[in-house]
Amino acid sequence: MARAVQAVGGKRGRLTEAEGWWARQRILTLTLYCGIHASCLLVLWVGASRADLALFAATFFGRMFFITGGYHRYFAHKTYETSRAFQFVLALMGATAIQKGPLWWAGHHRTHHKYADQPGKDAHSPRDGLWWSHQMWIFDRRFDGSAIEQIRDFARFPELMWLNQWHVVPPLLLALTCLAIGGWSGLLWGFSISTVALWHSTYSVNSLAHLLGRRRYATPDDSRNNWWIGLLTLGEGWHNNHHHFCASARQGFLWWEIDVTYYILRGLQALGIVWAIREPPAQVVNATIAAREAQQRAA
Repeated sequence: MARAVQAVGGKRGRLTEAEGWWARQRILTLTLYCGIHASCLLVLWVGASRADLALFAATFFGRMFFITGGYHRYFAHKTYETSRAFQFVLALMGATAIQKGPLWWAGHHRTHHKYADQPGKDAHSPRDGLWWSHQMWIFDRRFDGSAIEQIRDFARFPELMWLNQWHVVPPLLLALTCLAIGGWSGLLWGFSISTVALWHSTYSVNSLAHLLGRRRYATPDDSRNNWWIGLLTLGEGWHNNHHHFCASARQGFLWWEIDVTYYILRGLQALGIVWAIREPPAQVVNATIAAREAQQRAA
């Protein structure tokens, strides 16, 4: 409860040069966040057509990839290389997910890995409460600013700095596109419902994937592998694997650990759009197989 109170009225963290006007509009931000959730109730009046559901699927899974493959595996962990032009595409499309800018997202994520599940240091550990780790930490004033010292390698690009300051622009363009494609029902399904589903699916990696599932590796944090979170988030549910070796673009270390984000990255590599995809070393994969066999024997 103390953390929740602090989230509304705590001391604001230092805003860096990477923040723009939007970072200071706290009341407006909270209102829009709650409003997008509330707008989903309009489905009771609007209903759903096949076109609406198709638009929902496209905006949900499309944006999910740009969060998992862009914000996470590229900006936060640099698990592959790409051109400066496609780097901006990753950042631009990732921003449509309404999870702030790429520098804010990746900077705080790098801090998370540095202090994973350490009380008072990890921003979103379930040890501070399930609901806190799921979403309340986002509204803590201490995390309003980007952890720019953690992300200097990408902060040197002016286009990424601009997008981090004006991350509200891509979601607005997406909303207008959904409205143009499907009218009000297209806006509801392609933007509001899709966004809420996307939020809570990705939030589940921070919260539920540190509480529910199997721990193949004795990492110093509470990360777990969870297959259904993996399916929903295109591969992010193999979270214990990821915390064991976060330098890999592949998070499903074994063939049956479905990792759609990795498959898409391999497809982009075949097209020459990305390259130098980092794989888990043989010793890590072999240790994974040995650990699984030990778990099976113990069971």
